[in-house]
Formats: sequence, structure tokens, C-alpha cells
Amino acid sequence: MIRITFLLSLMCLMTAQTCEALDAPNVVPINDHLITSGQPTRESLALLGSEGFQAVVYLAPSDVEDAIADEADILRGQGIEFVHVPIVFRTPKVAEIDQVAAALDRLAGKKVLVHCQINMRASTVTFLYRAGYQGKNPAKAFESVTQVWVPEGAWKQLVIDVLAARGVDFDPF
Repeated sequence: MIRITFLLSLMCLMTAQTCEALDAPNVVPINDHLITSGQPTRESLALLGSEGFQAVVYLAPSDVEDAIADEADILRGQGIEFVHVPIVFRTPKVAEIDQVAAALDRLAGKKVLVHCQINMRASTVTFLYRAGYQGKNPAKAFESVTQVWVPEGAWKQLVIDVLAARGVDFDPF
């Protein structure tokens, strides 16, 4: 029992260290291979390869105010795959969640950062992927969202619609 507790503590510490190296708002580790956050700094993006990241999924439109225009080039220069699914914050669509889910399925087993600007899009989309597409415990998966916010408006409706369409019986609201 003590050995299992030690190993779990060590695993959490290792994940936290990975997240400390990521200079971005609202960093939320999901597991050793999946982390969500707001927009990383240019310097942090340039170090993701040395932190073991193999892919980045960016969910904000490239013309948002604090976007890093050459983010894709910074990442590709390190051999990191860049996936861009631009979700307009006021009008998220189920089809966009399907796109992200397909990308995350394809990237399974790789260390992936899913980010937007603040981690509202990223945390919610990652929750929907985990609960609706992977069959993870929705209550547990939703904890990562509430570390950042509670979806409202169009995002609340998106959560309700995706969970219903995927047959997930869970009401986080």
C-alpha cells in the first residue's frame, strides 16, 4: 500500500513538473500525455520539444489578439505536429468537437498540449472528448473544466448537446 501511494505521488509530481515548465495561463494536467492550457508564451512554445511534447492542438482562431502568428512554425521546427481547429468562442459547433476528437484519437499515445487563449475552449473540448468519445467518467473528467470555469451560454449548450448525442448521462449544470 505504501509503495502504491509513493508511486502515485511520484507520478503526480512528474506531471506537475511538466506543467511548471509550461508558461501559460490555467495549465491543467489531465495525465502524463494530455495537458490543457491557455496561450503559451513564445519562449514556452520554443521549449515544448525538450519537454517531450509531440503535438499541439490549438483551438482559437489565429487572429485573436494574443495569438502567436508563427506558432505552427515554432512547433514544426521542433518536430512537433501542429493541429489547428479554430473555434469561434461565441459559436462553438459539434462538428468542431468531432474534428478535435479525430485528431486526439490519431495522436493517442503521444504527449499532447491542447490550448486556446485562456483554457476555456481547451478544457471544455478536452472534457467532451474524454467523456463523450473515450467513455471516461464524466464527473471525474469535468473536474478539469471547473479548475478554469463553468461553461455558460453557447458552451453550456454545446456540452449538453454533445453529451446527449454521445449517449452520456451526465448533467454538470
